[in-house]
Formats: sequence, C-alpha cells, structure tokens
Amino acid sequence: MKLAITTLDGASAGEVELDDAIFGLEPRADILQRMVRWQLAKRQAGTHKVKNRGEIARTTKKVYRQKGTGNARHGSARVGQFRGGGRAFGPLVRSHAHDLPKKVRALALRHALSSKARTDALIVVDEIVAAEPKTKALVARFAKLDLTNALIIGGTELDANFKLASRAIPNIDVLPIQGINVYDILRREKLVLTKAAVYALEERFK
Repeated sequence: MKLAITTLDGASAGEVELDDAIFGLEPRADILQRMVRWQLAKRQAGTHKVKNRGEIARTTKKVYRQKGTGNARHGSARVGQFRGGGRAFGPLVRSHAHDLPKKVRALALRHALSSKARTDALIVVDEIVAAEPKTKALVARFAKLDLTNALIIGGTELDANFKLASRAIPNIDVLPIQGINVYDILRREKLVLTKAAVYALEERFK
C-alpha cells in the first residue's frame, strides 16, 4: 500500500510504499490482548508483601487459659484472628511475568501497526526535528496535523530539541524505533512514523 509522506508543518513530501506483510494484515484482537497483558504483567513490580504468623514477633505465652472462658482455645497471639497477628495467604514478593512466544510478540506488533493503517490513524512524516526546544512552537506544528493524542516514533536517534519540546505536551509520546511497542501504539489515537522508522521496521521484519 502507498501512503503520502508529510512534514510536521503539513506540507507534502512525497509518498512511501508500505509492506502489506507489516501494515496490511487483518488485526486480531486476541493476539493484541495477549501482547498487552504480557507487557503489563512484565512491568508490574510485584513488591507487595505482608507478614505471616511466622514473621510476627510476639510472646509465646498462652493467651488465656484453655478452659472456662467460653472463648475458642488459643495458644499463640501471632495468629490472624488477633489484632497485630500475621495475615494468612497474603501477597508475597513475586514476579507477575509470564511467557509469550517471540513469534507471537512479533506478530502482535505487526497487527498493531496494521490496525492503525486500517483505521487511517497512521501518519508518515519525513523527519522529526525542531529548530529550538520550544513547546509552544511544536504544539502549533502539531495542530496542522491534528495531533492531540499520538505516539511518535523516530529513528535510532531522536533530535534533542524535538525531544525536549515534546516532553511537556500531554498525550504525546515520543520514542526511538527501538522502543516501539504494542501497548503504546494502542493507547494513543494516532501513530506517527518517520521515514527512517518505516525503513527500520521493514528491515526488522525482513
């Protein structure tokens, strides 16, 4: 498929041929869901922790006499029934990550790219550079392309001024091509790729 290339100022800059094996697939929601779930689980800290009864430091003296009180019999103040006691079956420090085949991950990225191309939410620009790190000027340039909620993918190296200027704009994410991922693509309304990013993706999936 062919797609017009534009500049950040809205001017035409030719066109590019997009590989149908990357941008022309029929998106599958199940593959995208598996990939997003894998990403979110992988980045979850898993540092939640409670103390069980073996980690509570309390007296080992019997709480009260065995018989005659009318209460249940207890021999430890560290059990979960008492205030200050340990918690039974509480969360422990662990990894939430699970396995997902590498081929499925690669396929999910292609499906995410295809979903943006199919809904006309894919924009290809010639380059992302800024003369000076001014957020206001960059917002005005984005307005010409109607970019209010977008993920922008550049080449292997991002322009320093562009990176600084875009950092304070809400709902705009800027990543190098190495950082492209399914979750960030799907969470933004539009996907903006530079020509360098398009060529890098085609080389990656070759």
